[in-house]
Amino acid sequence: MDIKGKTAVITGGVSGLGEATARLLHSLEANVVLLDVSQDRGLALCTELGQRAAFFCTDVTDTSQVQAAMNSAVERFGAVHITVNCAGVGTPAKVVGKEGPHELDHFVRVLNINLVGTFDVLRWAAFYMTRNQPDSEGERGVIVNTASIAAFEGQIGQVAYAASKAGIVGLTLPAARELARFGIRVVTIAPGTFDTPLLAGLPEQIRTSLGQQIPFPPRLGRPHEFAMLVQHIIQNPVLNGETIRLDGALRMPPK
Repeated sequence: MDIKGKTAVITGGVSGLGEATARLLHSLEANVVLLDVSQDRGLALCTELGQRAAFFCTDVTDTSQVQAAMNSAVERFGAVHITVNCAGVGTPAKVVGKEGPHELDHFVRVLNINLVGTFDVLRWAAFYMTRNQPDSEGERGVIVNTASIAAFEGQIGQVAYAASKAGIVGLTLPAARELARFGIRVVTIAPGTFDTPLLAGLPEQIRTSLGQQIPFPPRLGRPHEFAMLVQHIIQNPVLNGETIRLDGALRMPPK
């Protein structure tokens, strides 16, 4: 799909991987619609980007807000052609910790944001994409989800996070197969350790140590590098139904 002139909806779009994706797609002359719960940051980024950007304060666990944001994106720019799901949380907790068993509410919250939220955005995006005129390849839309290598090698304390990301991997192929008849592709990226707000609170020594565990390059991934893969997925029509690891050959140890 040609990016220029298309409209991209990006959840978690005002920081980390989502922000980097929004900036890159905007630089390629796409309209970008930022969905996030951080209103101040969202409005500031939208103002910085200018005319081809819009922000809607959206909690991906609230389906009425998701539907309203998608509808607003269509009203503002005429269609939704690209959706990138970057909203997510990763608070660690052990199955049995010092305070007792894993809190069930915590487990459900992580799944609701990471997995259910991703699916809700995907289903509304696909619904609106079916209305698009197909391009010369018969393509109407592209949906890119964000999983994690924790989906495959979840570490101790990551049961909720790993389960939520494994669910995203699991829905990718069946969603792609179903939506193929509409000319809508679905691809998932499984990043390794990236320099995002999730790691920003760690001491620099620990951040450096995490980066050095990566075979090559021996550093944390940069959000722009995630965005580069999103760009390629959008532009390469044969990429479909796949989960792509973006991790520098890292395989996570148990802890």
